[in-house]
Amino acid sequence: MVCYVVPTVAALIHGAMRKNFDSLKKNTYQLWLNLMLAGAGIFGFIDHLWNGELTLIGPNLASDLLLGVTITMVTVALWAVLVTVDKAKHKHAVKA
Repeated sequence: MVCYVVPTVAALIHGAMRKNFDSLKKNTYQLWLNLMLAGAGIFGFIDHLWNGELTLIGPNLASDLLLGVTITMVTVALWAVLVTVDKAKHKHAVKA
């Protein structure tokens, strides 16, 4: 039930880091990551709200937390793919 909390906390921590570090604040890719993590948390929250499962403590807390970590890691992996594709696209555009 708490799987949506992990990406939400990751988005909050990353957002605080972006606010305090100029190198992260000005980086578009870091903005993308923050938005994707927030989106994952919001999606999880809406999904649990829709299904009436909005309790914080479920019957298997460890499994729920592991699912939240998995969601967060998949989000970060997809972000890395997007950044790689975008950098390759810009590198190719500069050569042309």
